[in-house]
Amino acid sequence: MTINSRIPGLRNSGPAERRAIVAEHAGIDVALLDTLDPAAGLGLGQADHMIENAVGIIGVPVGIATNFTVDGRDYLVPMATEEPSVVAAASNAARMAREHGGFRTSTTGPVMIAQIQIVDVVDPAAARLRILEHTAEILRLADDQDPVLRGFGGGPRDLEVRLVPTRTGVHVVVHLRVDVRDAMGANAVNTMAEAIAPRLAEISGGRTLLRILSNKADQRITRVRAVFDRELLGGADVVRDIVHASAFAEADPYRAATHNKGIMNGITAVVLATGNDTRAVEAGCHSHAATPAGYTALSHYEVDTDGNLVGTLEVPLAVGLVGGATRVHPTAQAAVTLLGVATAAELSAVIAAVGLAQNLAACRALAAEGIQRGHMTLHARTIAASAGAEGEEVGVVAARIVAAGRVRLEFAQEVLAEIRAVTV
Repeated sequence: MTINSRIPGLRNSGPAERRAIVAEHAGIDVALLDTLDPAAGLGLGQADHMIENAVGIIGVPVGIATNFTVDGRDYLVPMATEEPSVVAAASNAARMAREHGGFRTSTTGPVMIAQIQIVDVVDPAAARLRILEHTAEILRLADDQDPVLRGFGGGPRDLEVRLVPTRTGVHVVVHLRVDVRDAMGANAVNTMAEAIAPRLAEISGGRTLLRILSNKADQRITRVRAVFDRELLGGADVVRDIVHASAFAEADPYRAATHNKGIMNGITAVVLATGNDTRAVEAGCHSHAATPAGYTALSHYEVDTDGNLVGTLEVPLAVGLVGGATRVHPTAQAAVTLLGVATAAELSAVIAAVGLAQNLAACRALAAEGIQRGHMTLHARTIAASAGAEGEEVGVVAARIVAAGRVRLEFAQEVLAEIRAVTV
């Protein structure tokens, strides 16, 4: 069955009904999404096996972003986030891109880097060449550590040796590049780094110290582009001002930090929902933004010949479908099932598309009505619930405090008291 990610009016249903609607559109049995209900999700017993000293579980809302077309296929995208407006904003931006074919992606492939640090080397320059002379031997040794990965077409691909000047002298740093296929890759590359370290010490005449992957995953880049419809955005003036906002973020690190945070609002939400490592992905993305010229925006916007807005984004995404919490966490399994992705590359394509969509939505809000209008409208529901509103009261209280321009807890409590007094 072909997935249809266009589901108008989904927000008007309750959570259980939404799961049924989403399952129908995704062509899967709704029972496969049962673990999205907190009562049936991750249990304390499972949590106790995942981390040390487990005492409980913290819940994060999971919403479904709609309207996404990525590389010609529709996706319903699970997003785990506590921040209001993120899911709605990404869905709205995806709708604008949908008019022009959605999101198109490409990738460099799932290559991760293992770093082996060698210290106390007497002749670093010569040691570098000695190591490179043994490249074939070292790659074979690394490859022997993971025959399963080799069986899936992955394994060590290349060796690089760098001389890194530090305050404690010149360190010889070996980079082992490994195709990790559908894994995030940390365990695989770390095991290989440990295995080749003794031989590297012999060849270099030094002492190996750190042997670990790098989260600067610049060999695992995902690129995404989309055309956002000019009229749906609000016209030529809005398009022009989004380009101005983009230029500001590219030129100024203070703006770039917030601009990129908007991108990560989308990326991290999908990474978390699918049980992947949010810290690794965030470290990789922000390090990618730290260019030799300074910290800059990860995305870029310009105008095409038809006056539509073209958005592009390039980010390192070290995510996987095998190993880690993705295989252990029942909610993550449900999220991956709903997405229907078959490879880590396909997952990274969807994640990058959500990052661009979320960023576009934030830039549009800033360039048009201002970020607070839409954000506070959705935030008002959280405030209403915090004030004690229940059921239909939440929507009534939220509407009143937004209309009054006073989205604050104490005012919500006042409004709630008035509503209940009238009801009584």
